[in-house]
Amino acid sequence: MKAKETRVVFYKKTDGSVPTQDWLNQLSRRARAKCRWLIERLQEKGRELRRPQADYLRDDIYELRTRIGNVRYRILYFFHGNIAAVISHGIVKKMAEVSPREIERAIRRKNQFKQNPEQHTQELEL
Repeated sequence: MKAKETRVVFYKKTDGSVPTQDWLNQLSRRARAKCRWLIERLQEKGRELRRPQADYLRDDIYELRTRIGNVRYRILYFFHGNIAAVISHGIVKKMAEVSPREIERAIRRKNQFKQNPEQHTQELEL
């Protein structure tokens, strides 16, 4: 029996912009394809997705992980109860760890999302 898919949405800012969609659009075709594949894996596996594709960072913030050569791509996300996985934003990094500043950005977005999920939800447009 196939597990129920996890609803995955993008975080939408108050001004209507969608940071993850903007970020994905700036990536190379190859990087964008790999990141989209990761998002699809998150839809399939939800909370069961583990390394090497996903990892827990801290304060209920997780990351999707991939790389092309020496370039590491990370997509930060959080869960909204059992309703959805919310993708905060993506980053390209060259060092081993996600910077605390990026994690803090995801935490702020998680808190904003909790206060008004409807205002901050953008359905996936992959």
